[in-house]
Amino acid sequence: MLGDMTLFLLKTIFGILTFLLVLRFLMQWTRTSFQNPLGQMTMALTDFIVKPTRKLIRPVRQWDMSTLLLALLTQMILLCLLSTLIGAPPAPLLWLWQAIIGVLGQMVDVFFYGILLMAILSWVNPYSPIYGVLNQLTSPILDPLRRVLPAIQGFDFSALVALILLQMVSHIVLPNLASSIF
Repeated sequence: MLGDMTLFLLKTIFGILTFLLVLRFLMQWTRTSFQNPLGQMTMALTDFIVKPTRKLIRPVRQWDMSTLLLALLTQMILLCLLSTLIGAPPAPLLWLWQAIIGVLGQMVDVFFYGILLMAILSWVNPYSPIYGVLNQLTSPILDPLRRVLPAIQGFDFSALVALILLQMVSHIVLPNLASSIF
């Protein structure tokens, strides 16, 4: 039982940190303003690790490579710790592949929860300050769908289609990628 609790805590702590790093990366990539509660919280919780790393790893165009590599490293450390705790032999290449899949999964989660929250807010409070932030963050997913799927009688179904596609990627594509290589 103690081992299960330790595994759960490790997965939770490293999962939250990876999620925040991926959120920060995606907010910078989509040029989403950090002058809002979500952006400020993300900065406050990740600055301790991102600022020192930025001195070593510079951005490439609009890609904040230090934050992305930190998310990848966080996943690798988690996999290493989990392997050690369960007594599995070291497998650095497998850890790297699983870490890449983990970061991609977190990116899908950021977009999924952003679109879901935006859809809920559009019904409850479309004038919420966070609505604009979520709209800007999710625009790489929703804008192409909006060009293909016109609004029908004033209803925008792009969010619904995006949520279905993101769930397909999360539950079918990424698990198949994770198991197909090794």
